[in-house]
Amino acid sequence: MDVLHSLMLGFSVALTPTNIFYAFFGCIVGTVIGVLPGIGPLCTIALILPTTFSMNPTSAMIMMCAVYYGAQYGGSTTSILINVPGESASVMTCIDGYQMARNGRAGVALAISGISSFVCGTLSVVALMLMAPPLAKFALSFGPPEYFSLMLMGLTTIVFLGGKSIVKSIISIILGLLLGLIGVDPVGGVNRFTLGSLELIDGIDFIVVVMGIFGIGEVLVSAEERMKISILKTKISGLIPSLKDMKDSIGAMIRGFFIGFIIGVLPGTGATIASFLSYATEKMVSRHPEEFGKGAIAGVAGPEGANNAAVAGAMVPLFTLGIPGSGTAAVMLGAMMMWGLRPGPLLFVQHPDFVWGIIASMYIGNIVLLILNLPLVPLFAAMLRVPYSILYPFILILCTTGVYSLDGSMFDVYLMFFFGVIGYFVKKLDFPPAPIVLALILGPMVERALYQSLTISHGSFSILVTRPYSAVFLVMVCIVLTVPVIRWWRQKKKA
Repeated sequence: MDVLHSLMLGFSVALTPTNIFYAFFGCIVGTVIGVLPGIGPLCTIALILPTTFSMNPTSAMIMMCAVYYGAQYGGSTTSILINVPGESASVMTCIDGYQMARNGRAGVALAISGISSFVCGTLSVVALMLMAPPLAKFALSFGPPEYFSLMLMGLTTIVFLGGKSIVKSIISIILGLLLGLIGVDPVGGVNRFTLGSLELIDGIDFIVVVMGIFGIGEVLVSAEERMKISILKTKISGLIPSLKDMKDSIGAMIRGFFIGFIIGVLPGTGATIASFLSYATEKMVSRHPEEFGKGAIAGVAGPEGANNAAVAGAMVPLFTLGIPGSGTAAVMLGAMMMWGLRPGPLLFVQHPDFVWGIIASMYIGNIVLLILNLPLVPLFAAMLRVPYSILYPFILILCTTGVYSLDGSMFDVYLMFFFGVIGYFVKKLDFPPAPIVLALILGPMVERALYQSLTISHGSFSILVTRPYSAVFLVMVCIVLTVPVIRWWRQKKKA
């Protein structure tokens, strides 16, 4: 009953005209961003973040969440129509979605994508509603040692799940941690790595880094590559799937929900990994695996459901433990801290209207996206013809004005362009950029928790292993670190 009462409180917040407008606006922006290749929800949320400074935090978070899951909806459009994923989580949709379009079934593919996104997105919000409060109560028993071990586990998981190369992921993590060290030491009060600059005493704002790496960096890479995209000339009709299509898809949707939500809950993973695992699972359990890659409808339903379920899954550790489940959630974590809201178990006690208003808005947003997506598919397809010579200068202007509005400092603008150059090389050299942001945000929190733990124990590290939950998390860290080493050793031995 407590959950139902809390949900009613959430709907009383989410159904106000202002919040309905921001949910609707976020859904439209997210879908548009998902349609336009190469931008993605993380970059978009970073770009709109400066506009939220004067907004109510609940309204701002509702809008950003709507952008997040709206981008998962929109990303399937380009995957199916032109074989180019609107964002990384839609990569697997290209394989069978584009083949369905080539076979004259573009409408069915788009419809199943929208239905699967709606079903799995709604189920994942139900799971978020049921899981988050018990997990928050459990986390109330956490102290600094438990938070240190938990966030260390999050950082370790990010290392091995942030990209194709473990070495490159580690380098990205180290870069983020080094950026987090810049500023004043939290205990000694001594300036660190400021190079004598007064502007760096307060540290580097995560918005500057995010806009530089994901905004400016993306513009530089895309300007060099000069993307040439051709629209598949197929008639988008037959948006109502047949009973056979639904029968072939329902199992993939349910499996996609479970895979996506569980993967989303794990810190450092995200919708991209969820969609990959979902596609692999569908191919493995299918009675006709030879159909995959030739237009199997389960190859669309599973990954599209999984990447939407992962969004709500990523909100579980963000709200209850203060640990982002993805790069996009990391930006949201920084935004919440900027508004003076500390994510964690006390968030449900101190700001229930904020948390439950967002959860309730996700129900509304999923309905809005289902209604919007199918009728507007031809319009979104037409938007693909927007010249990048117009789109990317607009992003440059948005980044510059957004960062300047933080403190009215040109130093931040110069710093953003510096990180834009770093972002260019990060993308060109295939380094994962998300771990940089995650480490930048989590690094100072890990350091602070360690300082507090050592203060409690009078300088003894034994407190980290004598407290049960902390010890369990450290064992999991050891497992995560050991398994890849054992795997590498076995491969070397076989070779």
